[in-house]
Amino acid sequence: MRSFGASPSPCYTPPMSTPSPIFIGVDVGGTNIRAASFTRNSHLPQKKVKHPTKAADGAEAIIKRIENAIRDVAPPGLDGVVAIGIGTPGPLDPYQGIVFSAPNLKGWENLPLKKIMEKRLEKPVFIGNDANLAALGEWKFGGGRGHDDVLYITISTGVGGGVISQGRMLLGANGLAAEVGHVTVDPAGPMCGCGQRGHLEAIASGTAISRAARARLEAGEAPDSKIRDLVQGDLTKVSTTIIGEAAQADDPFAHQLLTEAGKVVGQALASFLHLYNPSVIVVGGGVAFVGELLFTPMREAMRQHAMNEVYWRYCPIVPAELGDDCGLIGAAALAMEEAKT
Repeated sequence: MRSFGASPSPCYTPPMSTPSPIFIGVDVGGTNIRAASFTRNSHLPQKKVKHPTKAADGAEAIIKRIENAIRDVAPPGLDGVVAIGIGTPGPLDPYQGIVFSAPNLKGWENLPLKKIMEKRLEKPVFIGNDANLAALGEWKFGGGRGHDDVLYITISTGVGGGVISQGRMLLGANGLAAEVGHVTVDPAGPMCGCGQRGHLEAIASGTAISRAARARLEAGEAPDSKIRDLVQGDLTKVSTTIIGEAAQADDPFAHQLLTEAGKVVGQALASFLHLYNPSVIVVGGGVAFVGELLFTPMREAMRQHAMNEVYWRYCPIVPAELGDDCGLIGAAALAMEEAKT
């Protein structure tokens, strides 16, 4: 009998270890293309890269950079890669994997991205809108964990989001559902970047808040605001970061700006409660860093405009947890979820 620690018999062959399945997420932006590899049910990247998009170079050059980024984070020959998820801006058809348009990516009109990448990589590729995938990532790994019905909203340069209903991403007939930033909250409001008037994005996005602040300061309002001091009188430098800093320093004008934006978002959230009946609302994006300065008026307005307290009583508003990687992790989550089917 062989004792513990003795050498194995010469005829003994140790079993081959099976490598863990690998899923790759890609986040395509107007400035950078980011890619990372993950194991199943983990949001911790094994390897991560970032390449400049160089959007002006055109569609073929961008596609090649996406391919290179994927190969950079994958094992040689993509060995062990089960599926790849790619998040892109703009409206798209996630079923066919066609990007209808991406304003910041030259030549991306009716681009069959799924077909192109599957031909190049010889692996299953799934395409999703970046905001929808951020929602998926927060549901699977972030602030929406443990919930089957999640509303995610990001307040940043624009306003976007996504909806998870009964554990599935809500896409709609053509994959265009849940454009939460483009609901009308004021028919007489400012023009939105999409060409329509009074959308939530046109009033409560970081861009809109900063624009309103500059206009009011230029008109002479709040002459003693700390915002003026923080930008040293150069109102072209007013941003939501500056406004947030001033508000945290108890500047009344900055408080007012965030309160007004929070109330508009809260009004929209009440409508989303009626539509989607989520069990949690996850709020992310660059503007959300101000925390309760935005969340308190948002919460109060949501409760005021909801038709019954049953909609919000057991539906907390929580901050997003995945930060700048939410889209990247969401793209990997798409690959993981689709690979199950």
